Amino acid sequence: MRVLFVHPSPLMYSEIYLRLEPLGLERVASAARDAGHEVRILDLQVFRHVDLDRELASFAPEAVGFGLNYLANVPEVLDLATSIKRRMPNCFVFAGGHSVSFIAAELIEQAEGAIDAIVKGDGELSTPTLLATAGRGGARAASEVPGIVTANGASAQPPPLLESIDMPVPARDLTRRRSKYFIGELDPCASVEFTRGCPWDCSFCSAWTFYGRSYRRASPSAAARELQRIDEPNVFIVDDVAFIKQDHGEAIAREVERLRIRKRYYLETRADVLLRNTAVFERWRRLGLAYMFLGIEALDERGLELYRKRTTTDANMQALEIARKLGITVAINLIVDPQWEERQFELVREFALAVPEIVHLTVITPYPGTEIWHDQAKKLTSRDYRLFDIQHAVLPTALPLQRFYEELVRTQSVINRKHLGFAALAQTFRIIARQLAHRQTNFAKMLWKFNSVYNPKRQYADHLQEVRYELPLSTSDGLGPRSASDLYVHRRSVATSRR
Repeated sequence: MRVLFVHPSPLMYSEIYLRLEPLGLERVASAARDAGHEVRILDLQVFRHVDLDRELASFAPEAVGFGLNYLANVPEVLDLATSIKRRMPNCFVFAGGHSVSFIAAELIEQAEGAIDAIVKGDGELSTPTLLATAGRGGARAASEVPGIVTANGASAQPPPLLESIDMPVPARDLTRRRSKYFIGELDPCASVEFTRGCPWDCSFCSAWTFYGRSYRRASPSAAARELQRIDEPNVFIVDDVAFIKQDHGEAIAREVERLRIRKRYYLETRADVLLRNTAVFERWRRLGLAYMFLGIEALDERGLELYRKRTTTDANMQALEIARKLGITVAINLIVDPQWEERQFELVREFALAVPEIVHLTVITPYPGTEIWHDQAKKLTSRDYRLFDIQHAVLPTALPLQRFYEELVRTQSVINRKHLGFAALAQTFRIIARQLAHRQTNFAKMLWKFNSVYNPKRQYADHLQEVRYELPLSTSDGLGPRSASDLYVHRRSVATSRR
């Protein structure tokens, strides 16, 4: 079967700070190819819709699979699926990914026949089985595949959990224009996965509910071989929390040293993990760890408790000091509460200017699969999928909405001038010159795009657009789950570890 996998267009945040290779789609595409299918990938982060039209004409796929990790991409995917079905009525159209796993049945209904099936959970196992079944019996037969949802209903069997994440190896040879992938000044940048899942249970996050509290680790040898296969000089480690287990991080490091792999790395972790496992981060610093993203989320104990971070402000500040001593550049994330008034924004600006770290702001957003969705869904001021991108307010704001965006962008602008203004440009001239010498322009363009992307008038105007597709509410939404496990996509836990 000829299968085309499609990643949707970039979100607002990706217009500036990063554009990552579709690693999950590459893994699923690899599994489909291993099963004997003829496979292609088209990433609309770096291609256009007209390129998709050409691909459909030249390749004539018998199946098209969309990666749907983000709610904000749902309208685009629904429109594209509808267009494909009109053009190629016999083409089997399906979707999978993180966000769509929580709203599979609702999305099938909204698609009105344009999407034949939704793959819930890990796609590497389900997708080859789905394609084989669809090839024999179409959408009706597909509903019998574990973890699949169709118009005929959901399979009685839960989605299978991938026991080992060593395989399949991502099909990076299928992603074109790889020079367009970057994160910050790591340009170009590939992505790699050392672990999958998160043992913490933050109230705003759906990583732990997606995987049912499971936590799986790649074998050190497989992880190192994967790094060895990557051509790019920079690598983003996509783990939800890097190096939770120090022995695992040390074991991969030993393999990297043995194979004499030299890259520059960016990763995400928690402050308490950095404090507890400082030695492994120090070792990776010697191997090329340059940047670290810390989800501190709040500057006070009340906020940390609200988001159930299970850490303290003192621990967060200690972790920042450790990272400074290690020489790792840190990006801090803080969550903006729509109930903030001018004083809260002012305090964040003061903090951001007082510390050397990069500070990012994301707006608290109730996503299906999170506990705050069940607590806050009935308070939503908009259910426009496009606004669910952590850059827009979909809950009531204490300030008038326009004023909220003015304060938000003003705060982001202060941070932007600190790190991406003319002073920073002078400091990073060598980086830009080196990248331009290699024809890498992503970081250089990033420096100048802020005002065109982050604009209070634009963000407010986004709320005034015609809404064709709305995030659905079920009868239970807003009433709270019966138990935490009610939120799970994968219900069987494997090698779970709380800390």
